[in-house]
Amino acid sequence: MNMETQRDQMRELGRSRGRFEAQAKVSGRAEYIHNLTLPRMLHAKIVRSTVAHGKIVSIDKSEAQAMEGVHSVITSEDIMTVMPEPYFGPAFHDQPILAVGKVHYVGEPVAVVLAEDPYIAEEATHLIDVTYEELPAVFNEVEAAESKVVVHDELRPAGTFPDLKHLAGRRDTNIALDFQVRTGDVEKAFAQADHIFEHSFRTQQVMHTPLEPMISVGELTDSGITVHTASQSPSFVRLEIARLLRWPESRVRVRTAFLGGGFGAKLYVKLEALAVALTMLARRPVRVALTMEEQFYTITKHATTFKIKSAVNKEGRITGRKCTIWWNGGAYADIGPRVTQKSGFTAPGPYEIDNVWVDSYQVYTNLPPAGAFRGFGITQLVWAYESQADIIARELNMDPVAFRRLNMLREGRPHATGTIMRDAGLIEVLDRTAERMKWDEPFDRGTEKLRRGRGVGVGFKALVAPTTSVAMITLSADGSCFLHMSTVDMGQASNTTMSMVAAEVLGIDPQGIKVIRPDTDVTPYDMATLGSRSTFHMGHAVRLAAEDAVEKMKVLATQLGVPEGEPLEAGALLKKRYGMQAGNIVGVGSYIPEYISPNKETGHSENITPNWMIGGCGVEVEVDTETGQFRLVRMENVVDCGTALNPKIVETQVSGAAIMQIGAALYENMEFDEDGQLRNASFAEYKIPGITDLPEQMGNEAVDVYQNNGPFGAKGVGESGAFGVASAIAAAIEDAVGVRLTSMPMKYETLCRELHANDPKFRQWGE
Repeated sequence: MNMETQRDQMRELGRSRGRFEAQAKVSGRAEYIHNLTLPRMLHAKIVRSTVAHGKIVSIDKSEAQAMEGVHSVITSEDIMTVMPEPYFGPAFHDQPILAVGKVHYVGEPVAVVLAEDPYIAEEATHLIDVTYEELPAVFNEVEAAESKVVVHDELRPAGTFPDLKHLAGRRDTNIALDFQVRTGDVEKAFAQADHIFEHSFRTQQVMHTPLEPMISVGELTDSGITVHTASQSPSFVRLEIARLLRWPESRVRVRTAFLGGGFGAKLYVKLEALAVALTMLARRPVRVALTMEEQFYTITKHATTFKIKSAVNKEGRITGRKCTIWWNGGAYADIGPRVTQKSGFTAPGPYEIDNVWVDSYQVYTNLPPAGAFRGFGITQLVWAYESQADIIARELNMDPVAFRRLNMLREGRPHATGTIMRDAGLIEVLDRTAERMKWDEPFDRGTEKLRRGRGVGVGFKALVAPTTSVAMITLSADGSCFLHMSTVDMGQASNTTMSMVAAEVLGIDPQGIKVIRPDTDVTPYDMATLGSRSTFHMGHAVRLAAEDAVEKMKVLATQLGVPEGEPLEAGALLKKRYGMQAGNIVGVGSYIPEYISPNKETGHSENITPNWMIGGCGVEVEVDTETGQFRLVRMENVVDCGTALNPKIVETQVSGAAIMQIGAALYENMEFDEDGQLRNASFAEYKIPGITDLPEQMGNEAVDVYQNNGPFGAKGVGESGAFGVASAIAAAIEDAVGVRLTSMPMKYETLCRELHANDPKFRQWGE
């Protein structure tokens, strides 16, 4: 059966279905770890560093310890009695559970108060006196790359991921990882170029803002310890906790529930190690729950500086490109090295360029640590290379869509890394974005005071690989079906989609499938819920598990003499086999995609990713030429997610990603003073987009480009809607008033200054 026929014959998949968990969520019945209460549970509150870089001279906890209702005050010395090497992290074991000897950023956990009541614990934190010997600090990623101020004296590579096995500790430097791509002869391309364009673009540090703050609860059990946690990666948490305790994984159980948002904030170990250590020390359950403000000090999105230089011939083709990206990783690496590598090789953009030079640097600074964030670094890159695409097109008097179409990578052509583009709808996404914007039709440019402009942007992303997903399908004698998987539903409706995948194979109603929540004692391994990998990885695993169950039913039917071609029903087969309602049929599926790690010297790989995720955005803005204030009039988002398994959910994922990126593009910015103190760690001062900030018109579409190696032709979509948003907004502003903004967030006052830069009265007012 060919792919098109297979697609036409799908029963469940391809239909728009509402989320199966919606009723539980709106009625308040849905389980969240935040609501968990255990008998004799203690509450933990964290004392945080007030300096960006310094030696801890002393910690006076006597007054807090004596406060009524306080159980204990814990420092790193106490932690090390249960975890002798109290350092964690997916790339480097560089982050201490509580600061050991030094602090590396304002807000780093230094001590913890345990009390019966969270308010008593919070009050007691103010009675702890920590004395520091301040050290010089570094905050800017470009400066830090060359600075003599070194954040870490030594590093311990984690060795967790196959593609990061080459990591090594570096003394006397703040560079945690450098990744490079070398293709062709870049210097020759620049020497022969008709035009050379060189620009620098900047993005800011932002926070994930999940509405359910981070929380972990530790609980001692007869067999070991259970960690109840709001995590996107329960399997990884179990592995890391077992390593820290020097226990076998069988003694560590990690369970989660629905997440009230994650977006990368709840990946790998965050609070879990602290909750476990405190539980071990107190011998009682301990709850560690952050406030919304504390999340700002826990994990962020990388601020970046991106320098891009392009060689262009007279026809408008890009013949060479040199990219240098500095990623502000903050005080600890987290998953930043992987972001630097995986995103770094897409830095030249979705264009066919024969000569490419990329240097991508993960840099330590004395700011809160940065990690994965919806887009995995791609939004920062698209902002730069698509902004320059518009600048080039304007300078060459070319239509920006035509310029992109001329240079776009085609099916079957090699990417700069050497990987052939397969099933990548770049042209389809670009063309549909332009069509939805009515790009070739007359456009109303407004009035002298209120000018209108349009812009487009297209970005692409490689899948995070190599990673593994495993699923189990259990069919019971009464016909019940259970799906066991460790993919975490954090709002992306993965439980619904995976039920539909299983139902497609089994020929049953997907709403009748019970999805077992992630629990490492019950559900099989899944690396993590991140990077739009779940549909591709877990989708395959669920498909294989369901097919395995079907094959086992066929074997059983043959043994029982069931005529070939008769419908297979697990309940009927089992009752016939055992003579009663008994037994199970269990199907198991395990999936890991093919992947070849890039050459360290060239960045080349014949198979650097199993698929490409693509997103395009078109924007129309209206700009007030007097004040610089602008508003989004219209936005069109187009993605390639292969075959949309559930179009309704795809649409909400696309619009959610786009809205999130509107926040990063226009409003969100973690503002630090000269000492590294965050000034706006609350929603009172940290602006995220509301309903009035959205465009008047907002459309979403998924082009139909079948992913031949995907489960039923599908691939992920959680990030694609964010890719082209920022650059499209900047392009629309420039199209309206001729000013190109190169730093995010794009602010009204910045545009106003640029518009009136030559006005003497304005200059005087600005001063």
